[in-house]
Amino acid sequence: MQRRSLGRSGLTVSAPGLGCMGFSEFYGPTDEAAAPAALKAALSLGYDFLDTADMYGVGRNEELIGRVLKGRRDRVVLATKFGIVREGGARRIDNSPAYLTTACEASLRRLGVETIDLYYCHRRDPSVPVDEMVGAMARLVEAGKVRALGLSEVSPETLRAAHAVHPIAAVQTEYSLWSREPEQGLLDACRDLGIALVAYSPLGRGFLTGAIDVETLAPDDFRRGNPRFQGEALAQNRRLAEALGDFARERGVTAGQVALAWLMTRDPNVVPIPGTRRPERLAENAAAADLALTPADLAALDALFAPGAAAGARYAQAGMAGIESAAG
Repeated sequence: MQRRSLGRSGLTVSAPGLGCMGFSEFYGPTDEAAAPAALKAALSLGYDFLDTADMYGVGRNEELIGRVLKGRRDRVVLATKFGIVREGGARRIDNSPAYLTTACEASLRRLGVETIDLYYCHRRDPSVPVDEMVGAMARLVEAGKVRALGLSEVSPETLRAAHAVHPIAAVQTEYSLWSREPEQGLLDACRDLGIALVAYSPLGRGFLTGAIDVETLAPDDFRRGNPRFQGEALAQNRRLAEALGDFARERGVTAGQVALAWLMTRDPNVVPIPGTRRPERLAENAAAADLALTPADLAALDALFAPGAAAGARYAQAGMAGIESAAG
């Protein structure tokens, strides 16, 4: 397992880390009773970077992680987020200082910890000035409730403005072979400022593994409503996934391992956080850190997954709320 720095925060983490959202919802039926065993398996494999958010399971995901971390708190770097508020079936975005302060206290209670290692703004509300939001987040650091600050799905301009108020340790955004928007300016900004880029959905929500049969997804699996999993876009994306599978088989590895290794080779500041509920996948993903891709391999993958090769938007229109352009 590789170790990478979260910017200049002094925190170092396993690469890959573990995205924990799927333990609670969004990807079909969940079994939170079985989740602790998977989380403990991850820790035994060397994962020590756990990523959650207050909106995952409407707090249940944080509570789950809190239960598992009892007696193990010093073994992990714990990241959570605020900003997406779920009320009944509706969602809104709130970056106000009053809200984020209250949200942090609630996350600390659910997680059962005194300090959050990395606290992200999950989505941006443009009606709240960046300096007001980051100033309030900085006060949480001063109070000892948070160690380092992060932003999610922001533009390079927002990142630079935020970093001028208080050092930002990490930016979280979707980044993978089929989602290369961070290369349009955000990744450069991270390099310039010494900020880590935490890549969520590095396996294309499982699609790049070649193991997803879209027709058999559960009715409540949110991928059923994702544009990349529908119609002509799905057909085009299947061809990409099949080509990636062929590439991986020729090298005696899995498609998922190739996708993760490509990301980790891309830049030493990138930390992928694939999510999985299966111990065998945890081991497979961890082994991707040891996969060496040659310059010829990288060139072939870049050609296959050239920016724009994937068909369909990353989210349905409602899911794009609060997402800023990664272009500089």
